[in-house]
Amino acid sequence: MAGVKSGARFLGMALVAASLAGCAGFGGSNEKPLESYTAEEIYKQGELKLETERKPDEGIRYFQEVERLYPYSEYAKRALIMQAFGYHKGKKYEEARAASQRFLDLYPGDEDAPYALYLMALSFYDQIDEVGRDQGVTFQALTGMRDVIETYPDSDYARSAMLKFDLAFDHLAAKEMEIGRYYLKRGNYTAAINRFRTVVQDYQTTSHTAEALHRLTESYLALGFTDEAQTSAAILGFNYQSSPFYDDSFRLLKGKGLAPEAKGDGWLARIYRQMLRGDWI
Repeated sequence: MAGVKSGARFLGMALVAASLAGCAGFGGSNEKPLESYTAEEIYKQGELKLETERKPDEGIRYFQEVERLYPYSEYAKRALIMQAFGYHKGKKYEEARAASQRFLDLYPGDEDAPYALYLMALSFYDQIDEVGRDQGVTFQALTGMRDVIETYPDSDYARSAMLKFDLAFDHLAAKEMEIGRYYLKRGNYTAAINRFRTVVQDYQTTSHTAEALHRLTESYLALGFTDEAQTSAAILGFNYQSSPFYDDSFRLLKGKGLAPEAKGDGWLARIYRQMLRGDWI
């Protein structure tokens, strides 16, 4: 069997399967037991149901029957990965992960193993909700996507996993920024700085770094720590001079008679020196 290139790839036999739709045992008036059909016939009926039914439950049932009746056949293996796909399609993510893991346990060297691993990661990724929710599932999605990238680096799924890894990583940075802004608006500058520092140090490749540096400038100025404020603005200017956040930081400093400049020996000054050596961003 050719490797699974996408979930839809498994549904290409609908025309053949359609001829079975009126067969007895598949809802016909002269119903025969499923045992009287071949593994291929039951499997194709599952494909048809999965493609045409709004809910995937009926298709999954046929794939389960293939496994039960013909456990050592090639179609049993294909039916298992299709169960995982069907569960994911129906947003039954825990069941999708269980079926994918069972496939990997039974067929670790199969050409569809990369898809099974990717599907496990995707089941977490598709549960990532709005920024305001708990981000535990985002960490699980990151771990899963990293496993795909490292285990099957040359697969099509690795390329998709890289993109989703970056998006999930950006999502975590967005969460830190949201909390940091919350503290900043309420004048809890120390707590805000801790969140913005996390973005700068741990999520520096995301789209939120420029704003985090600006918010650090804003927070440090509010506390009277001018060296740190000037240094964060200097880093911002070095990397994001065209950003409106740099303009905002520059105006804040100018209003205090200051300018962007690396000063002192704090954590931002160390980042500035790393940046000059090409070790940051």
